[in-house]
Amino acid sequence: MSSNIVTPAQVEAKLYALSKELDVIQKDLENQEDNYYLTKAKYEVALAKSRMTYASKSSPTGKNYTVQEREDLALIENQDLHFLLAQAEAMVKAGRANASRIKTQVDIARSIGTSVRVSMEVA
Repeated sequence: MSSNIVTPAQVEAKLYALSKELDVIQKDLENQEDNYYLTKAKYEVALAKSRMTYASKSSPTGKNYTVQEREDLALIENQDLHFLLAQAEAMVKAGRANASRIKTQVDIARSIGTSVRVSMEVA
């Protein structure tokens, strides 16, 4: 049976590596959030422009478009931006989950470090 003895140096190295990884992930998350909010702003402006265009047009039946029809037509007209926004939102959520995962690993490594120090004091 092999034992996995963890040294304080190993715990320190792991915490250092996690710290570096967290820095990279945080920077990526900032970029993803910038992209999300820029895409969202573009999408909202494009929707507004489309709604305004349909507000001054009549439907093929000669009647004015209803509010729901204008919303639907604006969405269809801007579907590419809608999909980009959904993708950007998914990237932000994944980035946040990854940052949370790394923070949990840091907590675990700290806990292991405490256990290692206590066991060394006892020995």
